[in-house]
Amino acid sequence: MTTRWYDVVVDSADPAALARFWAGVLGKPITGESADEVDVALSDGQELVFVPVHDPKTTKNRVHLDLASTSPEDQEAIVTRAVDLGARPVDVGQGDVPWVVLADPEGNEFCVLEQRDEYAHTGPVAAVVVDALDPRAQAAFWAGLTGLPVTREDADFAALTQEAGPSLEFLRVPGPKVVKNRLHLDLVPPADGDLATEVARLEAWGAVRVDVGQIDVPWVVLADPEGNEFCVLTPR
Repeated sequence: MTTRWYDVVVDSADPAALARFWAGVLGKPITGESADEVDVALSDGQELVFVPVHDPKTTKNRVHLDLASTSPEDQEAIVTRAVDLGARPVDVGQGDVPWVVLADPEGNEFCVLEQRDEYAHTGPVAAVVVDALDPRAQAAFWAGLTGLPVTREDADFAALTQEAGPSLEFLRVPGPKVVKNRLHLDLVPPADGDLATEVARLEAWGAVRVDVGQIDVPWVVLADPEGNEFCVLTPR
């Protein structure tokens, strides 16, 4: 059993408030709350985890969520619910597209997609989408980390798919990453694994250690070849 994608972590000025927003939009419960984090159920075995940070959002996020819908009426209902809870429409240069681009109360962009058959199995979050200079290379790297299969790829887009839960997608966007991401993934080795051994494997695969201000923590912070931070937690 390989290291697996465990959860999605969101930096927040007010984790409790932002978690309530997302729980309301997704129709999912808050599953844990402490001074260090607030958790919202995402899919089977995965959560959205909101953690406190002091740094404000200063630019468009390079990682965002796409929400799934089952019909035009469902898409409209999701958008209405999100706006009623505090979201607002934003223009990220999308032009005339069938999806709707919104930002949550702290400015994190997300999309509400039109109905698409490929997301029928994902639950309310269709995908975690990462801006990439080289989507194919990024997908190959993350497939090696997580063991998930690459199910679609071309010069501008690549996707890794889970049996249940959101896809992990890479979308070609010009311009490099310049600030720490406000959304990142956590990975975990299997319960019978070893953190140091797994980190060494990931470093050999191309990950690098990064300092995001962590001091004495039980996890290890790494970054992929395009600088996207992720954490490797203790085995579980």
